[in-house]
Amino acid sequence: MTIGSLTYDWMAALAFLATLIGFTVLGKRLIFMIPTIESVRLMNHDADRKKLSKDRYRKAVKSNNQAGLYTNLAFYALFLPFSVSLEARPLWRHVVDIVVVLAVFDFFYYLTHRFLFHGRGPLVRVHALHHQARTPTYMDALFVHPVETAMGLGLFLFSIPLVGAITGAPLNAFSMAIATLIFTNLNILNHTYVNVPRFPYKTLTYITQVHAAHHVDMDSGNYATLSMIYDKLFGTYEKPVARPTA
Repeated sequence: MTIGSLTYDWMAALAFLATLIGFTVLGKRLIFMIPTIESVRLMNHDADRKKLSKDRYRKAVKSNNQAGLYTNLAFYALFLPFSVSLEARPLWRHVVDIVVVLAVFDFFYYLTHRFLFHGRGPLVRVHALHHQARTPTYMDALFVHPVETAMGLGLFLFSIPLVGAITGAPLNAFSMAIATLIFTNLNILNHTYVNVPRFPYKTLTYITQVHAAHHVDMDSGNYATLSMIYDKLFGTYEKPVARPTA
C-alpha cells in the first residue's frame, strides 16, 4: 500500500519482528550458557524476587510493561511498515544506520532525561519512582513510571523514521532489528548488578557501574543511557560507582 510517497511495507515489518524475536531467543540461550553470566542472572533473580514480593513494586512493573507493550504495538502497526524496507545495502551502510539511530536516540534521551526528569524539570516526580532504586538490579530497568516508559521508548522508535526521513529512504529492516536489540539490552544491562572478573568483563562492569553512579542521587549526572558520549561532551559525566552487593 502506498500513501503519497510512502510505502506500507508489511513484509519488511514482519522481517523486522522475526529478526528481533529470533535473535532475542537465540541470544538468551547462548549468553546464559556462559557460567559467569548465568551466575549474574541468578544473583539478580534472588534480589528481584524480594522486590517483587512487595505489592507496590510488582504493580509498578506491571504498569510499565503494559505501557511498553501498547507503545510498541501502536508503532509497529502504524509506523514501522513505513519506516523499514528489505532493500539490500552494503555492510558498512547497515553499521552506519545502526550507529546513527542509536546516537540520535541517545541525544534526545539525554536532553529529555536531564531537563525534564531532573533538576527543576516538570517530570521530576514521574522519574522519582525509578530513582527509588538506589542499588539497581535487573528488574529495576522495569521499575519505571508508564509515562516515562512511553516517552523513552517513543524516542527510540521514532528515531528510526526520523533517520530514514533525513537519509531519504526507509532503513533496512534487519539492521533496525539489531539496533532495537542493542537499545533494549543496554537499557536492561545498565541496571543489572554484576560481580564478575575484570577480564574479560571490564566493559560489562563499566556499563553497569557508570549507570549506578546516576542512581546515587537524583542529580548525579550520567543522563545518557546507551553511552557516555553526550555526558562527556556536555560536562555531566560522573565516574563509575562500584558496590559490593545487589
